[in-house]
Amino acid sequence: MTARGTGPAPDAGRLREIARECFGIEEFREGQLEAVAAAAGGRDVLAVMPTGHGKSAIYQVPGVALPGTAVVVSPLIALQHDQVEALGEHLGPGRAVAVNSRVGARQERAAWAAYDDGTADFLFLAPEQLAREETVERLAARPPCLFVVDEAHCISSWGHDFRPDYLVLGETVERLGHPPVLALTATASPHTRAEITERLGLRDPLVLVHSFDRPNIELRVVRHHEAADKRRAVLDEVARAGGPGLLYVATRKETEQYAAALAERGLRAEAYHAGRRQSDREAVHARFHDGALDVVVATTAFGMGIDKPDVRFVVHADVPDSLDSYYQEIGRAGRDGAPALAVLHYRSEDLGLQQYFAGGAPAEEDVAAVFRAVRRHGPVRVRGLGERTGLGRRAVARALHLLEHSGGVLTRREGATAAPGTTPAKAVAAALAEAESQHAIDKSRIEMMRGYAETDGCRRDWLLNYFGEETSGWCGNCDNCREEGSAAEAAERAAATPHGWEIGTPVTHREWGPGQVMGAEPDRITVLFDAVGYKELSLRLVEEHEGLLVRDGA
Repeated sequence: MTARGTGPAPDAGRLREIARECFGIEEFREGQLEAVAAAAGGRDVLAVMPTGHGKSAIYQVPGVALPGTAVVVSPLIALQHDQVEALGEHLGPGRAVAVNSRVGARQERAAWAAYDDGTADFLFLAPEQLAREETVERLAARPPCLFVVDEAHCISSWGHDFRPDYLVLGETVERLGHPPVLALTATASPHTRAEITERLGLRDPLVLVHSFDRPNIELRVVRHHEAADKRRAVLDEVARAGGPGLLYVATRKETEQYAAALAERGLRAEAYHAGRRQSDREAVHARFHDGALDVVVATTAFGMGIDKPDVRFVVHADVPDSLDSYYQEIGRAGRDGAPALAVLHYRSEDLGLQQYFAGGAPAEEDVAAVFRAVRRHGPVRVRGLGERTGLGRRAVARALHLLEHSGGVLTRREGATAAPGTTPAKAVAAALAEAESQHAIDKSRIEMMRGYAETDGCRRDWLLNYFGEETSGWCGNCDNCREEGSAAEAAERAAATPHGWEIGTPVTHREWGPGQVMGAEPDRITVLFDAVGYKELSLRLVEEHEGLLVRDGA
């Protein structure tokens, strides 16, 4: 155990010493030291790294090295307690504490005492704690040395696990005097990364994006026409695979139905969904982790915080809402590096359900009520807006987010204020237009999911391009690439693809505005536009209509 650091920013030698002596880390992995040094030096950091790559070390090492206490915001209460216990073993009792809804009054008082007197290196908080004024005031009285946001994609409405509680974090950072912010996530598309940066107010952040490729996971899609045929195929697939594995389904009712059917086939299967009691969910989680279950049949409620290295398969009985969600869910397989399998059972008709869930604009009167409250009472915080409008926290957060993004509301350290010269009618109209833009983006992500399921090319190529990563176009470990002659076809396709449309190339469309290239084929390109999301464009039409799509700087 090493004493807490003091004085100037610690150098690389000191950071390596802390990593070795406190956490048993002999060598930093790729990108770790760069992120650790930046955070310890006072710079904001956004690190996108797969689970198992050592994201925790990125905040733990500077958290020990810097004088003061690091605040770690995490939505996973069970994982918070695991991390507190692990840090206690590494650093000694009391050096890490947590405040959340599961902590009793006595423990909470002890945790705050440890924060106030500086004996704690780490204070773990659930995001909803920061919606409480007394929590923020207590932190502001002794600002943290580091503000860590775990599962940072939860702040993005573009992300697959958006949580309105995260929307207060940017405001909290400013009220605390903007300590160095460290945002961590295992998966984030370019648009999600941009939104994390904006909403947390990151200043000139170091952005580290590790490769999204998981080459040990075989990717397959099985197409179906009839729902009954799909159900039988899913049961057969999971029964053959055995376990341990995960089966994702669309509804709570289906988790129970599939779990019962698998149990009849002799598998140790359990259902997991948000409607079950907390104690039941925790029991399923523990039994799966300990090897007492072969299969967990789950909705998306089961996922974050899973740290089981030997999951051999992830099967989806229903198409997810986006490739963000799909990547996160299949990424729970094969974390030990051994071969694993990800299978999507797909009916194109199922996409209609996702189109429905993509939703639309909030009620116009809700947006108007929030804007009027901001204009009348600003600067005002989210909690105060709820009290003044009578709306729930989620409705307030959604309306405020749209008003901010469309320029009708400004967020400062003191709270939200109306933009000068903005009328209620203008603010509401702009916010609803922003909502329509976000709806278009959501629909485009569903279409990218369709593209993954229906492509006759390399599925890994499609998936990684979505996250802005260049690929060779042939992986050898998906169903399409296992077809005879696929490697030669991929080489021919790559040779026929015109140059100048590399991934990341900035472009501007006559109607849709700025975007960046996310993939290229011989006859078309895929572009991610800020305003409307993903669009496929014919290169022939681009060439025939001068000015339709312009490469920036060309």
